[in-house]
Amino acid sequence: MQITAIEKQRRRRRANVHLDGQYAFSLSLELVAQAGLHEGDALSPQQVDSLRQADVRHQAQEAALRLLAYRPRSEAEMRQRLARRGLPEEVVQETIARLREQGLLSDAAFARFWVETRDQNSPRGRRLLWQELSAKGIEREVARQAIADVAEEDAALRAAQKKARHLQCQDYPLFRRRLGDFLLRRGFPYPTVRTTVERLWREGQQDSEHPR
Repeated sequence: MQITAIEKQRRRRRANVHLDGQYAFSLSLELVAQAGLHEGDALSPQQVDSLRQADVRHQAQEAALRLLAYRPRSEAEMRQRLARRGLPEEVVQETIARLREQGLLSDAAFARFWVETRDQNSPRGRRLLWQELSAKGIEREVARQAIADVAEEDAALRAAQKKARHLQCQDYPLFRRRLGDFLLRRGFPYPTVRTTVERLWREGQQDSEHPR
């Protein structure tokens, strides 16, 4: 079979390859360059099959890198996202193994990122963090290490301060119930919830008695 045309696609970094005057398959421009393909070259069926397989692996790698450019991923999450694209299971596994070897995919690093990001943007307790990491496919020991240093009292205080200001006009029973429920939903243990609610109520009362 002879390559009779290599046409770059208009809006993608891919090229349509024509064999014996008919469209045969498409390849990434990177693979076209790597294989040194030119019009007039002859390709055997085995070479065509090899190029197609290489292109599938290339697409999987590119898709994975795009996902990682947005934020770190767990291995389970990456596996699910690549599988949704209809990629063969063996290609998905090869891609994950390659990313792991390159240091681009690590469940431990992902777990640390997840806990740190939550702590900065939406503080929560170890119980809820554990549940979230488990849902991302993180193993128990990896999750345990990631949440071990979470300072729940500090996190609960930061999580509750804004909501406490909105509730300060309420009486204490309603303040305690609503703020307590909010913190419990965030995964904080009851003793921490009780201490935090009482502290914020006292501080709110002091501010109302001695406005700045």
